[in-house]
Amino acid sequence: MKTNHIFLSLSSCVLVLLLQGCALTSHPIGKPAIGKPSSSAEMERLIDQPGPIQLETFDSADWSLPLSGPLNLKRPEAVQAGLTDRDEPIQIYVHLLKHPQRGNFLVDTGVSKKVMDDPGKEGINWLIQKVGYFDKLKLNKGTAEILQSMDGKLSGVFFTHLHFDHITGLPDIPNDVPLYIGAAESTDTSLKNMFTRGASDQLLQGKQPLQEWHFQPDPQNQFEGIMDVFEDGSVFAISVPGHTSGSVAFLIRTTRGPVLLTGDTSITRWGWEHTVEPGEFTVDNERNLKNLMSLKELVARHPQIEVRLGHQH
Repeated sequence: MKTNHIFLSLSSCVLVLLLQGCALTSHPIGKPAIGKPSSSAEMERLIDQPGPIQLETFDSADWSLPLSGPLNLKRPEAVQAGLTDRDEPIQIYVHLLKHPQRGNFLVDTGVSKKVMDDPGKEGINWLIQKVGYFDKLKLNKGTAEILQSMDGKLSGVFFTHLHFDHITGLPDIPNDVPLYIGAAESTDTSLKNMFTRGASDQLLQGKQPLQEWHFQPDPQNQFEGIMDVFEDGSVFAISVPGHTSGSVAFLIRTTRGPVLLTGDTSITRWGWEHTVEPGEFTVDNERNLKNLMSLKELVARHPQIEVRLGHQH
C-alpha cells in the first residue's frame, strides 16, 4: 500500500510537470539589463532626428520552413488569399550596431559554423534538427566571421528572443560578453520547452547570466513598455510579447535614419504587409497580433522608418 502511494505521488508530480511544461533554459538570471524606462512620446519625439548608431545587417544563413511556422495561415487574410502550407524561403539575420561611446553590440547571434559542422556537439539534437528542418539551413556568413570583421571587441548581445535560430551563434560569442533579454523570456514555462531546453542550456553554457529588461507601462499606451537602452535616446527596446513571452523589438536611430528591428513579431514580408502574425511556435497569437499592429502604427506615424523583419527582406 505504501509503495502504491509513493508511485501515485510520483506519477502526480510527473503529470503536473508535463502539464505546466518547463522554462526555456535553466541558465541563471543576473542583474537587471542596462537602460532606463522610457515612453512612446519620448521615443517618437526623437525618431525624426539623426542618430549616432551605425547599423549593419548580415544574412547569416538561408533557410526554408513550412509557411505555417512564419505565418498564421488561420487568419482570414491568409485564408482569403488562398495561402497553403508550402515551403517558404527565409533568412537568419544578425545585426551589428556600433555606438560611438558604448561600443559594438549584436542583435541576435546569427549561425555559428561550429553548429553547422557538428550540430549534436553544440546541443542541437536529432529531434531539433528534424523538426527545425536543419537540412535546409545553408550558412552564408558565420558569427565568428562577422565578429572578426568588426573594429574593437563585442560589448554585448541584445536578443529579440531565445528561439534556437536566434541563439545558434552563441558558440562564437566570448564567455565574458553580457547577454540581454526581455523579462520572462527565459523563465516562462511551456510544454514545447521540454524538447528545446537541453539545446538552450548547452548553447548558453559558460556564458554570462542573462540580464532582463524590466519594462514599465508606456504612459501613452502605445506599447507594453519601452526602454532607453543607452539612456541617450539612440536605441529603444520595445516590449512586444506574443511570439514568445519576452519578445523585444528595437528602434535604432542610425546615422542614415531610424530603423525598426521587429524580431519575430513579424517574420515575413507578406505578414507585415497584411498584418498577419507568425503561426506555429507563437505562444500567444492575439497578443502577437496586437503588438504587430502597434509596430505598424508607429511606422505609419513615421514613414521614414526602415523596417527590417525577423526573417525576410
